[in-house]
Amino acid sequence: MSTPSRFKKDKEIIAEYESQVKEIRAQLVEQQKCLEQQTEMRVQLLQDLQDFFRKKAEIETEYSRNLEKLAERFMAKTRSTKDHQQYKKDQNLLSPVNCWYLLLNQVRRESKDHATLSDIYLNNVIMRFMQISEDSTRMFKKSKEIAFQLHEDLMKVLNELYTVMKTYHMYHAESISAESKLKEAEKQEEKQIGRSGDPVFHIRLEERHQRRSSVKKIEKMKEKRQAKYSENKLKSIKARNEYLLTLEATNASVFKYYIHDLSDLIDCCDLGYHASLNRALRTYLSAEYNLETSRHEGLDIIENAVDNLEPRSDKQRFMEMYPAAFCPPMKFEFQSHMGDEVCQVSAQQPVQAELMLRYQQLQSRLATLKIENEEVKKTTEATLQTIQDMVTIEDYDVSECFQHSRSTESVKSTVSETYLSKPSIAKRRANQQETEQFYFMKLREYLEGSNLITKLQAKHDLLQRTLGEGHRAEYMTTSRGRRNSHTRHQV
Repeated sequence: MSTPSRFKKDKEIIAEYESQVKEIRAQLVEQQKCLEQQTEMRVQLLQDLQDFFRKKAEIETEYSRNLEKLAERFMAKTRSTKDHQQYKKDQNLLSPVNCWYLLLNQVRRESKDHATLSDIYLNNVIMRFMQISEDSTRMFKKSKEIAFQLHEDLMKVLNELYTVMKTYHMYHAESISAESKLKEAEKQEEKQIGRSGDPVFHIRLEERHQRRSSVKKIEKMKEKRQAKYSENKLKSIKARNEYLLTLEATNASVFKYYIHDLSDLIDCCDLGYHASLNRALRTYLSAEYNLETSRHEGLDIIENAVDNLEPRSDKQRFMEMYPAAFCPPMKFEFQSHMGDEVCQVSAQQPVQAELMLRYQQLQSRLATLKIENEEVKKTTEATLQTIQDMVTIEDYDVSECFQHSRSTESVKSTVSETYLSKPSIAKRRANQQETEQFYFMKLREYLEGSNLITKLQAKHDLLQRTLGEGHRAEYMTTSRGRRNSHTRHQV
């Protein structure tokens, strides 16, 4: 293949690689946009819920006042009657009159219940939605920091692949050029040898000396070109090996990010959201169920929706909504250069020992990294469980707020003593945020460690498949023999 054609092919390969990297970079940007859009939608939803319950609280308050006015109007009419005096004395009334008084008492009781409901909406449910909105924004910011780091690491891996690919192409091109020059020297040598075989009786002595000198020069040139070709060939083999190893590690890193890390990032954004929303809506359900049991059938539908507040299914739906952003890209394929049909790591003699040493180093480092990362993982999981325990506490039952007595004491004080007492909430939120900070720190450490393990494991497995059990056993036996021989010599 001519030099212009070779350069054109190189440019096409690089352009194809850059196009694929560009698509991945665009996906990473789109992922951040999707997560940011989801957070904005959540904040807007929570704002709408606050506005809704604020208006509903106003309606409940107005309804409570109207019921109280209704009960007071008819109570005033009966206070001067004989029946009322008898009612105050021993409540021994005719059944129709008793029903009347019980009906008025029920209206007053309903007035208190609706006042309680309004107070719960204003001072409990709405406050919960405000806190969820703050938490969602905070979680997104923390997740965005981790995502930025992961994106940087991913681009570093892709840039490293680009560098080793170009290095491989360069050395392979030099190897081809050196091979061509060597063949040219061999042709010159054959031509000169052919001339030397001509009858010498009619050749002058001076010309014979010139031919011998020319042959020696060609032999020296051939030796130099042979040495240059061997050197460039070795460089090409090493560069191709490095390219294949880096290619395997890159594909493993990209696959891990799209299949595992991306899911973990979405989990970070969702951390506590569904559980907190569950608690807020269960507070509303508890208030409504205790207000009026006859509404139970309609509220079951809402409870079913609240029961289905599941972060995993929501995450799956979210990812399905944006398939273009979250679908893993195609694996990077080996781009052979100039007819090079070898697409596997070469374990030939010039590099076998180097590959075996590298395999052993990878094996040793992986063993250490896995132990360290497993400890970090355990700490991360334990911290996550602590956070989940914090956000799944069952504190939404407000049935005590609807316990009635003959006393006319306001029930508002009961509400303030449950969920939103200031010392309690300040302590809870401080503990939660401190635990979250530690969790994100450990999660970042775990993801960075697992990313490194993924890359090294990919290289390790590829070398393991390349070298095979026979090569490794032979190398270990040879290495031990050399060490024993050296020891006996010293003794």
